[in-house]
Amino acid sequence: MAVYALTGFSLVSLLSFGYLSWDWMKPSLVADVATDPVEKSPPPAFSRPPHIIFILTDDQGYHDVGYHGSDIQTPTLDRLAAEGVKLENYYIQPICTPSRSQLITGRYQIHTGLQHSIIRPRQPNCLPLDQVTLPQKLQEAGYSTHMVGKWHLGFYKKECLPTRRGFDTFLGSLTGNVDYYTYDNCDGPGVCGYDLHEGEDVAWDQSGKYSTFLYTQRVSKILASHSPKEPIFIYVAFQAVHTPLQSPKEYIYRYRSMGNVARRKYAAMVTCMDEAVKNITWALKKYGYYDNSVIVFSTDNGGQTFSGGSNWPLRGRKGTYWEGGVRGIGFVHSPLIKRKRRTSWALVHITDWYPTLVSLARGNLSNVPGLDGYNVWPAISEGKESPRTEILHNIDPLYNHAKYGSLEDGFGIWNTAVQASIRVGEWKLLTGDPGYSDWIPPQTLTNFPGSWWNLERLTDGLRKSVWLFNITADPYERYDLSEQRPDVVRTLLMRLVHYNRTAIPVRYPAENPRAHPDFNGGAWGPWASEDDGDEWEGGREPLKSRNKKKKCKICKLRSFFLKLNTRLMSNRI
Repeated sequence: MAVYALTGFSLVSLLSFGYLSWDWMKPSLVADVATDPVEKSPPPAFSRPPHIIFILTDDQGYHDVGYHGSDIQTPTLDRLAAEGVKLENYYIQPICTPSRSQLITGRYQIHTGLQHSIIRPRQPNCLPLDQVTLPQKLQEAGYSTHMVGKWHLGFYKKECLPTRRGFDTFLGSLTGNVDYYTYDNCDGPGVCGYDLHEGEDVAWDQSGKYSTFLYTQRVSKILASHSPKEPIFIYVAFQAVHTPLQSPKEYIYRYRSMGNVARRKYAAMVTCMDEAVKNITWALKKYGYYDNSVIVFSTDNGGQTFSGGSNWPLRGRKGTYWEGGVRGIGFVHSPLIKRKRRTSWALVHITDWYPTLVSLARGNLSNVPGLDGYNVWPAISEGKESPRTEILHNIDPLYNHAKYGSLEDGFGIWNTAVQASIRVGEWKLLTGDPGYSDWIPPQTLTNFPGSWWNLERLTDGLRKSVWLFNITADPYERYDLSEQRPDVVRTLLMRLVHYNRTAIPVRYPAENPRAHPDFNGGAWGPWASEDDGDEWEGGREPLKSRNKKKKCKICKLRSFFLKLNTRLMSNRI
């Protein structure tokens, strides 16, 4: 039996959060598995296709919104969610690229080859070019498509850029994180470059403008110049609230009483982003879009607790497969929703937005077989049951194998050393190393990370490689039932085996020194020519470049130091 160390909390405080109120030992069966991901629902009875605004925030913790009891002020998000439908059984991925790739393709990572880590700036890698993207399907349906914000789906070739993947316009960054004012990004010591792009050009002239403001102004400009009589899709992928922690001073001042500096800056960034959403909503109303619009709000992964974020009362943080890493903030706000002002517990995953939004747009899904997402609009708008009964959180064969995992522990059908996680019905299974597993209450953030005495920490179970939770009864993952219910463990392992048979090889090529910004005018951007042989083709094993040139000794030396820097920065996500 795992032993927990709990300091600084009373039994009353535990009861107030509902930890002891769950009937967590109540037996239940694994739900039936749906066989057709693209649920065939009748098209919505709208007079014309709705305008779609998809807002994605970066690294916003589950606790860090007002309606989840946060000390951070988010009046706009609170109001929009209250007037729409809150998604309280909504799942995303634990880090940036995976969530974005699944949103754009409607497919699990194992079906795009992006199941390991993120796409790094110097990798010859991007969202597979054979994937038909969400904006491309919306273009087919007659939509004008625009992207503002963070791409993070690869850019080594021009074919990988947002404007080549379905967006009519693009203003934003291509890499994972940049300075909010200067738009500089360093991928290791001395490997720095500028990263703000307008279309396929470097937007040097926009430097100095705070990105949250810049992106909001661009959305307003797009709406002002477009006709509300024609359908529009705007994907707003805010940089906020990813590190570096930077915010205009007037927002930081509101949180001057917060003792922890990181939390203070983080809170300021969240509130600034909230006001940005307010301005976007106002622009929708001003220019005549609102009455026929659907606003989707989603986070991309759990909050990073070392950088001010909080996922309380969930377990874990960004980069982990505990609920704190994969359960997201999500809601839909729209005058077109039939049953408004409610909370939905329908199971929804980020892959579901692809078929849902294409269906709303009256697009054609028949020519995109193999989607992992479902059309969940009837569940959202009418309160019907979700067609989704399970979620493959991921299978990552390259992640460090758990020291104590084995094929024997997996009933001879699954190597439990492999990092994987799946939810089927009420049950959630994790194998391998799921990542950092503490619970971090928000009140400890006044001293965190300087003091650890208020953390609730797992002091036993470090030799494990299999965990099972009834996630409906125990959403905070406190009671591991893997030993009590080996029958369920085996059933879920079989589902992992099933998915693994459909997986394509991991796309994670070595970094290339040609990507260095010094070789590209000081900016991050495409560096491989169209004549270069593809590093990858359709998920096959890596191919050797047909135009491989003999490297000089200096180039080899430079490559060595670049790789060394990369290893030193390997823990940076």
